[in-house]
Amino acid sequence: MAMKKILAVDDEEDILELLTFNLTREGYRVVSAATGEAALQAVPKEMPDLIILDLMLPGIDGLEVARRLKNDPDTKNLPIIMLTAKGEEADIVTGLELGADDYITKPFSPRILAARVKAVLRREGKDARDESSVLQIHDIVIHPGRHEVTVQGQPVQLTYTEFGILRYLAARPGWVFTRTQIVDAVRGDDYFVTDRSVDVQIVGLRKKLGKAGKTIETVRGVGYRFKE
Repeated sequence: MAMKKILAVDDEEDILELLTFNLTREGYRVVSAATGEAALQAVPKEMPDLIILDLMLPGIDGLEVARRLKNDPDTKNLPIIMLTAKGEEADIVTGLELGADDYITKPFSPRILAARVKAVLRREGKDARDESSVLQIHDIVIHPGRHEVTVQGQPVQLTYTEFGILRYLAARPGWVFTRTQIVDAVRGDDYFVTDRSVDVQIVGLRKKLGKAGKTIETVRGVGYRFKE
């Protein structure tokens, strides 16, 4: 198996050294950048398999870097793990809504870092293999391979997480899934998340689906299901 390449982006030299040391020890090839500008330049040159991106960067900050990468057809599927300081909940939610795949708070545990990276890369590999079976239910059509969703023939732009939740629920209409089950399916069992984070994603998903959003039902005290 080819060695996976990770781009680590942080303006603190000691953090970059820590990331490089721990990820190299786990068998990854690591390249680094200290600014948002450098990160954007490094992506097409290095073609990383994943980016660990600090949000608090001088100049172009991490959220803007993520926004530009997710808006570019060539890099929109590039996995991003955000590196954040504790207490930046608003930025974390914004980053996840932009399409970031996960986040790690500083100071971080090397074991959690390794687990998060492994989980995201494993999920990406699984998604790459599972590109068949178009789902069509009610007025919604879900195409996993193209990562596309349409409602009554009109395209709907979803983040990575919103798309994953919709596909997971729609695959088994009528089944009730807890928030934990949804997180495990979409982000992997190494992901640490609160109930509120799942609820935020569901609210955003319903809003983007418009009237079709009513097909996602809340089961009080349990979780969510896709209407049969």
